[in-house]
Amino acid sequence: MLRTVSLRHLRCFVEVADSGSFTIASSRLFLTQSSLTATIQQFEEAVGLKLFDRTTRRVAMTDAALRFKIEADKILNHFDSALSDLQAFSQSQQGHIRIAAAASVIEQFLVQAISTFREAYPNVTFSLRDAGAQEVEQMVYSGMVDFAITSRHKGHPDLVYTPLLEDRYGVACRKDHPLAGSKSALGWASLSSDGFVAFSEDTGIGTYLREQAAGWRLFDGRHDEISSTTSLYAMLRGGGCFSIVPALAANVEEFKDLAFRQLKTPVLTRQICLITRRLRSLSPSSQRILDVLANSIRQARLPPGVSISAVTPAKRTARQPTAERPTSAERPTSPARRKS
Repeated sequence: MLRTVSLRHLRCFVEVADSGSFTIASSRLFLTQSSLTATIQQFEEAVGLKLFDRTTRRVAMTDAALRFKIEADKILNHFDSALSDLQAFSQSQQGHIRIAAAASVIEQFLVQAISTFREAYPNVTFSLRDAGAQEVEQMVYSGMVDFAITSRHKGHPDLVYTPLLEDRYGVACRKDHPLAGSKSALGWASLSSDGFVAFSEDTGIGTYLREQAAGWRLFDGRHDEISSTTSLYAMLRGGGCFSIVPALAANVEEFKDLAFRQLKTPVLTRQICLITRRLRSLSPSSQRILDVLANSIRQARLPPGVSISAVTPAKRTARQPTAERPTSAERPTSPARRKS
């Protein structure tokens, strides 16, 4: 005796019930009449009830079948609707994408990429989160966002970091600040903690600079701290202070009335990475917006100090790339080793 009733049994039952004919139903289902008859018999044996009364002219449902037909229709309609939604999701006809990204990436690349994406997939919606690198890593790990595009904080073993862009650090300040004297690169030795506004340690910029630029003692003296470029702009606009930011962040609209001078000796850069969960596949819609984004980056006119990384989303692997570190010749020397 058959113990499992499948969707195939339900579809055959409903088709016979709707058409009132095994001949018509078998034609609609693309089955032989003998195969359809055998399927209905299996169904009747499985439930222990007779479902159809057969006459020479018509097939009629029994009372039990009449009551069950309502539920069978609901089951098939719900299944077909769910399957249709799944197919629509795979084809980006609908869905929702959650992204966390650096503010500079949102302004300079993501907004345009989303606009281009919507020309082909207008029913997909987006959530954009601008948060510190530490919080972003946690959001990706916990599944609060589908992926992130920002700098690495400290690195998480369950996350994959695929480099997209690199940009060089420099000094941002008002144009009347002494450090804004020219467009040539500044040496780290010309900076002091006086008037320095640092990024906090929960940000990717703050973490990286504390690791790489500690030898210049910028963080040892008294200085202010902020946790976002929005807060930084408000501080710098007031005058009398400066900060160290990547070239991409210095190129956002609100910073364009400020001066930016790249730093040298050493040259320090940050990586903007695509951050995803290890061993988790991206949805088709997420993959499509990343393809659009990668194309937007390739076609963009990048500001001075910003370049495309060798690895792109289309080339990423499951292996977690090693964070690029400056060579020993590029790292800041300790104060005791500086040449006079």
